[in-house]
Amino acid sequence: MRINNSKRNKYYKKAMNKITSLFEIKYPIIQGGMIWCSGWELAAAVSNGGGLGLIGSGSMTPEILLEHISKCKKATNKPFGINIPLLFPSADEFIQIAIKENIKVVFTSAGNPAKYTATLKQHGIKVVHVVANVKFAKKCEEAGTDAVVAEGFEAGGHNGKEETTTMAMIPQVRKEISIPLIAAGGIATGSQMLAAFALGADGVQVGSRFVASQESSAHPNFKQKILDCNDGSTKLTLKQLVPVRLIKNKFLEQVEELEKRGATNEELLVLLGKGRAKSGMFEGNEDEGEMEIGQVSGLINTILPASEIIKNMIAEFNAARNELTKISF
Repeated sequence: MRINNSKRNKYYKKAMNKITSLFEIKYPIIQGGMIWCSGWELAAAVSNGGGLGLIGSGSMTPEILLEHISKCKKATNKPFGINIPLLFPSADEFIQIAIKENIKVVFTSAGNPAKYTATLKQHGIKVVHVVANVKFAKKCEEAGTDAVVAEGFEAGGHNGKEETTTMAMIPQVRKEISIPLIAAGGIATGSQMLAAFALGADGVQVGSRFVASQESSAHPNFKQKILDCNDGSTKLTLKQLVPVRLIKNKFLEQVEELEKRGATNEELLVLLGKGRAKSGMFEGNEDEGEMEIGQVSGLINTILPASEIIKNMIAEFNAARNELTKISF
């Protein structure tokens, strides 16, 4: 049966939620802007697959970011965005690039959400900020962000000092804010996505699962290490600097040895040096490199195209939801 345009429009309005409406995407799945892993190819693939792809600017120079934006525009006609960590020295320049390049969505993190939100919104850019607790989620709403990402400490990469889990954080944040809420940390499957929705999320941000995709710029050695992970393969460390979740390797052992000896921040920074993250995630140094990944890596056992990851998540989400409707007490 052919559906006329008015019925079709009514159907799509019914199918959309706060996140799909906000970003004009098909599915409420956002790709994390992971350093060294989230270039134009992954962002375009996720956007073409119905989610929202993000270019991770944290590992880029302004010139490289411009190159990735140009390539992403050629690879997709769907919305995509940029993730900008505000603690990086190039943050201000990246904000100006987003404005000049007419980027539709900017995700900010690791800083004050009030710093750039008003400026970005004046140029018609949707702004989302990543937080790890209720206090900063409320600050995001006060600053005028269009949505908030609440990220539990299961997540890979830089993390909250409070070590609040996603399952505990999402309902607490939901109680305190009225703007759209995106859950992150420990989400790689459709059933986990459904759990996040049950807790009050309007969408999910997925990092680790997309690192292990064909289009990710992560080194093949790093991707293999993710496939080898089990439930105890990662650890939150460097808490006295900026907490970060890493795969256990010789580098992590060196960090822990220094911490046990009561090392100063300066000594830890010397060990980190320049390029540890690039060495591990982009160049594939399994022993001496920093390999950031989430606890959910224990569930990841295949490298798939980003579009297939999205399809699988949506199919699993719908199947799990249908199963739950059979349960009553």
